[in-house]
Amino acid sequence: MKLLVLGIGNMLLTDDGVGVFAARALMEEAWPEGVDVREGGTFTQDIFYSFAGYSHLLVLDVVHAGGAPGTLYRLNEDDLVEDQKQRLSIHDIDLLDSLRMAELYFKKRLHMRVIGMEPADYTTWNIGLSPACEAAFPAYLDLARREIAAMLSPSAAGTNANATPARPA
Repeated sequence: MKLLVLGIGNMLLTDDGVGVFAARALMEEAWPEGVDVREGGTFTQDIFYSFAGYSHLLVLDVVHAGGAPGTLYRLNEDDLVEDQKQRLSIHDIDLLDSLRMAELYFKKRLHMRVIGMEPADYTTWNIGLSPACEAAFPAYLDLARREIAAMLSPSAAGTNANATPARPA
């Protein structure tokens, strides 16, 4: 099993950068062979080439689900397609399209999960998180670490089981 952890967002727009900030923090940590952590920025559909060779994808991004700023979410692909309330930032359309393109091109479906955080501010030009998201950031990183461990477990390999929303600890 190979896992790509992809932090997406625009770190110049306050909380929109939470996925990139998380990826940068996780890149500083040691991970087992087969786990790669990358920044995806505000990717376009062309990012599907980056999925080559991976069986699993963990996306770190903001999620607009109407919760309080800093609320954490754990979602799978079906949640994004079926529940319009749980939308990533504007990146989710490109993400879903990229997954489809990767499946067509590589003849293989990636198993995706999303760890998201409800933003307080994603329109102000600022490098850094809002106070609410900054306070939730350690719990966000912990949730991402737990999800990486869960995705690496033999019982999770090859599954895309339903994920459930999570709240900060």
